[in-house]
Amino acid sequence: MITKKRVLFIDRDGTIIVEPPVDFQVDSLEKLEFYPGVFRNLSLIAQKLDFELVMVTNQDGLGTSLFPEDTFWPAHNMMMKTLEGEGIVFAEVHIDRSMPDENAPTRKPRTGMLQKYFNEEYDLSRSFVIGDRLTDVEMAKNLGCKAVLVQSKNKGVEMLTDVGFKTSCQFISNEWNEIAAFLFKTERTSIVERNTAETSIRVELNLDGTGKCHIETGLGFFNHMLEQIGRHSGCDLIIKVDGDLDVDEHHTIEDTALALGEAFRRALGDKRGIERYGYCLPMDDCLVTVALDFGGRPWLVWDADFKRERVGDMPTEMFLHFFKSFSDASMSNLNIKAEGQNEHHKIEGIFKALARAIKMAIRKDPFSDQLPSTKGVL
Repeated sequence: MITKKRVLFIDRDGTIIVEPPVDFQVDSLEKLEFYPGVFRNLSLIAQKLDFELVMVTNQDGLGTSLFPEDTFWPAHNMMMKTLEGEGIVFAEVHIDRSMPDENAPTRKPRTGMLQKYFNEEYDLSRSFVIGDRLTDVEMAKNLGCKAVLVQSKNKGVEMLTDVGFKTSCQFISNEWNEIAAFLFKTERTSIVERNTAETSIRVELNLDGTGKCHIETGLGFFNHMLEQIGRHSGCDLIIKVDGDLDVDEHHTIEDTALALGEAFRRALGDKRGIERYGYCLPMDDCLVTVALDFGGRPWLVWDADFKRERVGDMPTEMFLHFFKSFSDASMSNLNIKAEGQNEHHKIEGIFKALARAIKMAIRKDPFSDQLPSTKGVL
């Protein structure tokens, strides 16, 4: 299988370097000023992520008396050399020289300079345009990319009046630290499809979501419990299950746990920078402790008894089986203990405590390359 390339189409003035407030032209070395934080963060992006870096810039009237080339290239070349010294190398630099009123097909937001990227070699749907103007957001829309708008949050929201622009723009910030953190977070997603003669399951997981969930398993109480995992961990979670409920609930619950565990294992990737561990919570009459370690060694310690045969439409004997399957597939160590009288509260408390443990354990410092282990591998 050929992996398609992802691209960061990056604007120059106002994004990599500071745009002069008067004439907007960086036409001397004295005017060359790098945007705060661009070196550290763009260097990390170049080193750690798989984006191809492409610069795209409009330079009005370059080569005319309005903007002579001999005033442009010294500052531009110094900028490029300095960036390269920090490990920031652009595969391509596209400069449009036209004036706005010419409506040239090569001028942003149009894509005349970028036709080579409309082929099977590139995955534009997973690529980004980073720039400080609406033309950058519109170019992202025209390319089929997502956009990062380099503006303060308030100003950026005011600029995005067009519904289509709002859809294309995924993030707004004038801080390169925040932009880099956002791009690193977009890596932690997974899609798992598990199909057997007994079940057909699809799980979509985003570790850095907002807790949005859409769960369909055919079992109402099971849906409710799985939603606790997404909502209280902050992960976006979509689960669609078509199981043999005409037989019983066993295969649906077990296979969902296996698919969900695998989704977490994949989304965590190499686990560098994560907290790794997490635990606990009370719920009404119950005290629940869930200690979790995404350490790569599956193990389950289960200390929870249920007096009822079922809670809702879910057999209580399947709770242990669910967490054992999740532990195996996610390669995690789970230690679960629940005390209390109300059976519904106990099991809901366990799912919520698992979610809070997950939230703690998956927390990631996007600028840390440290593996949370002395072994050197997880």
